[in-house]
Amino acid sequence: MSKPFKKTTIPDSPKKTIGFFEKYLSIWVAFGIIAGIALGHFAGDSIEFISGLEIAKVNIPVAILIWLMIYPMMLQVDFTSIKKIRKKPRGVIWTLIINWLIKPFSMAFFAWIFFSKIYAAWIDPELAGEYIAGAIILGAAPCTAMVFVWSYLSNGDPNYTLVQVSVNDLIIIVAFVPIVGLLLGITDVSIPYNTLVSSIVIFVVVPLIAGVITQRILLRRKGEDWFKNTFLPKLKPVSIIALLVTLVFLFAFQGQNIVNNPLIILLAAVPLVIQTYFIFFLAWFGGKKLKLSYQVCAPSAMIGASNFFELAVAVAIALFGLQSPAALVTVVGVLVEVPVMLSLVVYAKKHRY
Repeated sequence: MSKPFKKTTIPDSPKKTIGFFEKYLSIWVAFGIIAGIALGHFAGDSIEFISGLEIAKVNIPVAILIWLMIYPMMLQVDFTSIKKIRKKPRGVIWTLIINWLIKPFSMAFFAWIFFSKIYAAWIDPELAGEYIAGAIILGAAPCTAMVFVWSYLSNGDPNYTLVQVSVNDLIIIVAFVPIVGLLLGITDVSIPYNTLVSSIVIFVVVPLIAGVITQRILLRRKGEDWFKNTFLPKLKPVSIIALLVTLVFLFAFQGQNIVNNPLIILLAAVPLVIQTYFIFFLAWFGGKKLKLSYQVCAPSAMIGASNFFELAVAVAIALFGLQSPAALVTVVGVLVEVPVMLSLVVYAKKHRY
């Protein structure tokens, strides 16, 4: 007699959670905004000296803070992983098409429609140009750090995500300046190219080189397990704290503009949210048509949808100043990104194929 079939159950995979600082990033940003506006209101002109601490139009205190944001994420880049592209090239190619041939231009389009046309009754043309410039800078900087969080939460392939991010970091060095210059030129916003180039060198090239050197030294001396599970987690709060202090500075200078026009944050958020959902679903359904596996398609769509907001904030400040509408738009991008991206993680997991 044959033995009766024994029913077995497959244990559920452990529920993945986001880190404490990342999970409540939007709340921290909101607190940073409130603290900055209050500081600007009560301190008045006494904090103006901070905006004058510049070298070659780069604000030194803000540059140090942004470097503290960017350097930890560059420690995660592994250029040796790029040689794996030939095994699964379609995912990387699709990511590059989305990030560099579609996303900057769709962002410029949505920003132009909203700030120049729909918001014409509330924003004068000169200010609209700067708001558009901030959105363009944000859209031309694909995500390099938080995408590891989104990939992890959506059960993406971590190794392939690393490949995609590493390739994007290299392309930012050569593609960011010409794309931003082209789109800002189309919108009649004049920019000093030397400031744009120096921003890339200061905020991408230097921390990238420093990150690679530090990574190799620590891996050789301490090992991969200590580097990934002890060193990098301890460094995460440094990035978040530096981001929040930067936001306090920004809104200390932006406070009066926001008090006079309290709806501006909401107005700026609308095209950024629309752009995020548009790019995600374009990358998602396009990836499915290309028959990418879910583990590759999900992080590919996440990279396109999210932004390298640390770089965008730095460049907007360098080009237009701490008190500029362009800088304000990039900060609003930080505010809306986490809740929007978490909603896309939920969507991706629900429609996993």
